[in-house]
This record gives sequence, structure tokens and C-alpha cells, in this order.
Amino acid sequence: MDDQEFTDWAAGCQQSLLRSAYLLTGDLHRAQDLVQEALVKVALRWHRLSDQNPTAYARQIVVRDNVSWWRRRRETTGTEPDLTVTDDASSDPAAALVVRQSLMRLTHAQRAVVVLRHLDDLSERETAEILGVSIGTVKSQNAAALARLRTGAPELLDLTGGNP
Repeated sequence: MDDQEFTDWAAGCQQSLLRSAYLLTGDLHRAQDLVQEALVKVALRWHRLSDQNPTAYARQIVVRDNVSWWRRRRETTGTEPDLTVTDDASSDPAAALVVRQSLMRLTHAQRAVVVLRHLDDLSERETAEILGVSIGTVKSQNAAALARLRTGAPELLDLTGGNP
């Protein structure tokens, strides 16, 4: 493994991965854990991934590990996990709070699609590959999420100046 190449890649994508993980989870500490695990898994496979798209693979790990945590938590407690947002990692705390609270109103699948499509600016195809679903599923989850945000999170309209 080329240690310097991996180190440079990890340093370049760590903040982006952390932002995505934080928006998916609403919990800075769990987001940091998810990113750390993803970086370890990429490091272990670096010789195969370095010529491909290691960032997409790392995003996929973050999303899937979060889904696994969420499912385990739901099965163990019999209730939905607590998604209370308590940490602030933005330079505009009011806007960050509105976005995070709005995202927490979505289902897990909808939240993943919105974060990857709109906040990480990935294409429908890239989002589908990361989530392991069809492009049609990405489109339908995105439409459902935006509809839910329009009706259930009107504070986003004030923040964006129009439709979310």
C-alpha cells in the first residue's frame, strides 16, 4: 500500500465524508465513528481501490454502516432510534439547525437520498450505486422526501427562499 497516497486521499475527503455522515445521523460522535470505520475499511482495501473510486466506496460504507446501526438499534429497543440533534458543526448555526431538524423528519432512506443527491451533489446514478438501489428508487425516494419537506418543514422555505 502506498501510505502517502492513502494519507493524501483520506485528508482530502475526510471533511466531506464527515459532513455527509453528520447529516445522515444528526450525531457528530456517531458520524466521526462512521467515517473512521470507513477510512479503516478503505485502507485495508487500498491496493484494489486506489485506481477506482475510493471516495464512493467510503460513502457507501458510511451509509450502509449507518443503516446497520439504525436497524440494530430499532430491533434491540423496539422503537425508533433517538435522532435528536445536539451538536453544531456549521458556521451558520441557525441554518444548520433548520437543515438538520428537517432531515430528521425524513425516513432513513429518504434522508440518505437527499444528503447524497442535494447536499453532496451526486448524480442519480452515483447515489443509486452508493445505496445499492435502482435509479428509479432514488427518484421516488427523492420525490417523496421533497414532498415531505415541503409540507412538514416549511422553515426550509424561509431558509432557501423558495421550494426546498
